[in-house]
Amino acid sequence: MSDLGWIREHLNVLITGPTGVVISAQPLAHAACRADFSVRCFRLPRLVEELARYAAMQRRSALFRQLAKADLLVLDDFGLTPLSDETVRDLLEILDDRYDRRSTLITSQLPIDQWHSYLGNRTIADAILDRVVHNSYRLILKGESMRRHKTIGSKSANTSKAKNI
Repeated sequence: MSDLGWIREHLNVLITGPTGVVISAQPLAHAACRADFSVRCFRLPRLVEELARYAAMQRRSALFRQLAKADLLVLDDFGLTPLSDETVRDLLEILDDRYDRRSTLITSQLPIDQWHSYLGNRTIADAILDRVVHNSYRLILKGESMRRHKTIGSKSANTSKAKNI
């Protein structure tokens, strides 16, 4: 995964797992930048905002072209908030432009088998998943939230410090 050959081969990476377990895609995005790949990163809610902004300026196709050119498109937090029908159609356009030409990395707390119902429209969901899932590496992470471990660790440290006073 870290050798980035999957980007050269125009494959996708899908990382799923429970809250606090799915790590950010940022380390892979930074590695891709250091290897001279062009990278665009969005949390999905921010991509939705960007799509709305470009639509208001009547420049959505310009954004689609920009996203199609990036060697790696990172979509973090897929499935956290509902998507409008228009956004789902835009997502299809973005992923269709990239299919077999560029790589997409998606992180989600939502298991892949629930993505179809999340996307809603059956026909468009089929099209999106066909373009993303079938040519991808899938990493399914398990475990407890890293935030919970940090909280427990800091509470233990604070308790130890309190006893030493």
